[in-house]
Amino acid sequence: MAMKTPVDVELRSGPDVVDEAAALSVAACLFNGFSDASRLAIVRHLALGEHRVVDLTEHLGLAQSTVSKHLACLRDCGLVESRPVGRASVFTLTHPEATLELLSAAERLLGLTGDAVALCPNYGQKTLP
Repeated sequence: MAMKTPVDVELRSGPDVVDEAAALSVAACLFNGFSDASRLAIVRHLALGEHRVVDLTEHLGLAQSTVSKHLACLRDCGLVESRPVGRASVFTLTHPEATLELLSAAERLLGLTGDAVALCPNYGQKTLP
């Protein structure tokens, strides 16, 4: 068993120490925010610019209650924000550049893995489209 030097102890106990388990848990929460196909469609549509709920329901063919529920989830995750315009609320991505980078990286990874994700026995689709 190796002995820890004072430098090892000091490096792991300073203010910049990251709780890896907590960081991974937060990252998993972020990806859960993107895990629903309807939420992902909403995010991708908001990447085009700001939209009202009625615009999203029309463009995506989703029920108003579905869009509102998913927007609330995305807002709670800090991924979208809204501002009032008359009696409606207009929604935008809070960090559009970072969100587009993440979506682009996901598309690259999906391209590299092919159908492997869709065939995953835990999270994949039962049948491919």
